[in-house]
Amino acid sequence: MSQLNSQIKWWHPDHFGPKLENLKKRAGVIRKTRDYFDALGYLEVETPTLQHSAVMDPHIKAFKTTYTKPDYSETRDYYLHTSPEFAMKKMLVGGADKIYQICKCFRDAEDSPNHSPEFTMLEWYHTGINYEELMDETIGLIRAAHDAPYQFRGMISDAFQAWEVISVCEAFEKYASVDLESCLEDIDGLKALAPHHYHDGDNFEDLFFRIFLEDIEPKLGHPAPTIIYDYPISMASLSRPKASDPRFAERFEVYICGLELANAFGELCDAGEQKQRFEKNMALKKEIYGDDYPVDYELIEALEHGMKDVSGIALGVDRLVMLATNADKISDVLMMPDR
Repeated sequence: MSQLNSQIKWWHPDHFGPKLENLKKRAGVIRKTRDYFDALGYLEVETPTLQHSAVMDPHIKAFKTTYTKPDYSETRDYYLHTSPEFAMKKMLVGGADKIYQICKCFRDAEDSPNHSPEFTMLEWYHTGINYEELMDETIGLIRAAHDAPYQFRGMISDAFQAWEVISVCEAFEKYASVDLESCLEDIDGLKALAPHHYHDGDNFEDLFFRIFLEDIEPKLGHPAPTIIYDYPISMASLSRPKASDPRFAERFEVYICGLELANAFGELCDAGEQKQRFEKNMALKKEIYGDDYPVDYELIEALEHGMKDVSGIALGVDRLVMLATNADKISDVLMMPDR
């Protein structure tokens, strides 16, 4: 019994008291977030947590569960959603135009000071605007959610100052002294420019992210937040190519105090291209991890029916609260034991 008690003392007032103050501030951040979207005329929605198709990112792992019919005549596999994105996009095809959702999401094999397998996501989609206009909405939200500077691990970021808005290529040049544009998708060219980062067997994406994580990311988002935009098209994920330069994707990320907070896209509406990306990603997942997930062909069918041009973004609510409370780890702002 003493061993059990030692495992559950996270609820003890001496331990939980400081966390309770963070949870009160969390409630305020979420309240202000809803007020912001309500004032912009957004519709708050709620989509199912159980999905037939888990996630199409090859490196994200979902929790799997099985539903059995009451008469035991049939069982069906479901996954806890890793994001409400696919369901929300089907709503856009159905006629919704400005929607947002705050919901629990679940990702297996994610547990660190900045990650939790159960976390809260904010996603919103706005038809008829481009990803640059979505940047403006994002800045407005970050300012509305917290009226003081954000803080994290000794860094301070004032969202009411002018934000750093910088392209990926500009960031590589500024912070890593690498001319990325001269060697897009060229591992040999990138290796020549950053040999000290190269590991045997690296492909372009491996080396790109090692340079980014070691030389660039820690410098983003302070003393004001950073928007970093226009990723190489190979890292487009669910975003469309940039019309003026298809070497890049209409994608941006938000950083505050060196912490990635949000990932945004000018959303891909081309059903054929989306199908190809999904199938390629699941083949890669099978190759790397020996497992894959069913492709969401219902979303492909919806895109074939037609989706208006739309921009969308996913933002980690727990991380936003961490920044607003100066919490050192994500468990400090969640109603759960420290991991």
